[in-house]
Amino acid sequence: MSILKVEKVTKRFGGLVAVDDVTMEIRQGEILGLIGPNGAGKTTLTNVISGLHTVSEGRIVFDGTDITFLPTHKRCHLGIARTFQIARPLKNLTVAENVMVGGLFGNGEKLKDGRKSAIKLCETIGLAKPNEALDKITVLEIKKIEIARAMATKPKLLFLDEVMSGLNMDETREMIDTVRKIRDTGVTICIIEHVMSVIREITERVIVLDRGAIIAEGPYSEVSQQHNVITAYLGEDA
Repeated sequence: MSILKVEKVTKRFGGLVAVDDVTMEIRQGEILGLIGPNGAGKTTLTNVISGLHTVSEGRIVFDGTDITFLPTHKRCHLGIARTFQIARPLKNLTVAENVMVGGLFGNGEKLKDGRKSAIKLCETIGLAKPNEALDKITVLEIKKIEIARAMATKPKLLFLDEVMSGLNMDETREMIDTVRKIRDTGVTICIIEHVMSVIREITERVIVLDRGAIIAEGPYSEVSQQHNVITAYLGEDA
């Protein structure tokens, strides 16, 4: 069963076609990998689905509802959440207070309930010091705050945009475990990532974008062997 259907979606910026006639589905309960070289259109497609950009052409259906022209906050209330490549936590707030923002503004929680939910999310995601100031935490913890804040909106579908970048091997392993814990709560995940060892390990299926268009789809073990995928990553001489 599909939780999201993208039908012939195109996004243009003037004469630049950033997303080109994309049709895809995300299946309920899966971890889908969205991969491709730099500039392939992965983040733009995520922005279109989450509502930061409007479509130029096409249709988007989420959980049975046509969301093609819904504003971002209404898509969030329906159950779509996402992280950003560059995390921008609110530095004057604690870890838990940063997480609370998602619950208060994305889910309409009351202040007391929002704090309880934030503390619980911190425990689930592995933020051991919810009352810590942000100047005392690690890069991994900042990325986890970004995820926890998105999770505080109580999403059905979560987009994770390069959450493994900048992490060492141990931190990457911890983040993989975190992503799996989130999926185990019933949240469907689409992960945009350049670390192929992560994609190989964590996803059931991948979609490959190049120049805004889908060039391959299937299990990573199969897709990664396709000539057009290798060429997209390594160039025409690959």
